[in-house]
Amino acid sequence: MESLAESLKRLTAPGKLFRVLPDARLECFACAMRCKLKGGQTGACRVRFNQGGKLMVPWGYVAGLQADPIEKKPFFHVLPGSRSLSFGMLGCCYTCDFCQNWVSSQALRDPAAGHAVRPCSPRDIVKAAADDGCLTVTSTYNEPLITSEWAVEVFGEAKKADLRCCYVSNGSATPEVLAFLRPWVDFYKVDLKCFDEGTYRRLMGGSLKAVLDSIAAMRELGFWVEVVTLLLPGVNDSERELSALARFLASVSPDIPWHVTAYHRDYRMEGPESTPAATVLKAAQLGKAAGLRYVYAGNLSGDTGGWEDTACPSCGAVLVERRGFRVMGSRLALDGSKGSCPECRRDIPGVWA
Repeated sequence: MESLAESLKRLTAPGKLFRVLPDARLECFACAMRCKLKGGQTGACRVRFNQGGKLMVPWGYVAGLQADPIEKKPFFHVLPGSRSLSFGMLGCCYTCDFCQNWVSSQALRDPAAGHAVRPCSPRDIVKAAADDGCLTVTSTYNEPLITSEWAVEVFGEAKKADLRCCYVSNGSATPEVLAFLRPWVDFYKVDLKCFDEGTYRRLMGGSLKAVLDSIAAMRELGFWVEVVTLLLPGVNDSERELSALARFLASVSPDIPWHVTAYHRDYRMEGPESTPAATVLKAAQLGKAAGLRYVYAGNLSGDTGGWEDTACPSCGAVLVERRGFRVMGSRLALDGSKGSCPECRRDIPGVWA
């Protein structure tokens, strides 16, 4: 029987995110791994490969296609209460044993993660978005950086239909891929998984510095950025580490929304139990103490008080009330896509309408 990797090689096209090195290897810069590939070699992501001097990349299929509340991505400062058409492919440049989307991300490494794919076109995806009344399309489920050429093809069709475009990513980017994406991607959610370089290398196989550099670069380039940290008990939930992480985000911009979310066992990681509400609430408080204006506690709907709501940082008025992924009400004063507090008139950053 043909392997998944073999069948996916037929669903490829020549890529753009690479350079030819003096020794004829191809340096892929879709992600910060910067794999240098000889002929026949495949990158760390398992889906980008050198075929006769051409970098072949995933193309023309989806492994997941579903309309979701945009709050599920999560984006809390983007079109509250709207729906986003989520699409994904297969593969990831990380190897997280705690992955919450492992069926898609680890499909090329783990036979237990086998995932069916179906051929489709960008127009098929955009039509599905229109049929579901979505205002955005989101590349998600696997790591979108490694399928950026396909995402941009989809986003080109989406822009023609007046749809906004989103990335849900580990943030292990390069300056080259961010420049490639900037004309097409409006909203970028980054998983900042911890604040320790050793943990990044040991548990993810990645680099903390690459993610931090990318978050700063995204803000400079004008992406709307929201950041998520999945709290792993005993791994990344110490007060020291979370405070340092929050201070970094605040140094880039105190207006970056930070979502601290509860872990639940879903893949290979042994040890940590599900994250208690008290840990999530403590992390949220540390984020506010570090100077972040918009901190949210997620994955524990109903157990975190008002930490799911958007509140005015000046007067404390609740502006967008949420329960889980549902928007229960909004009091934002709107002026085009901009929003402000109706009580004190403070501008609230984001894209609200």
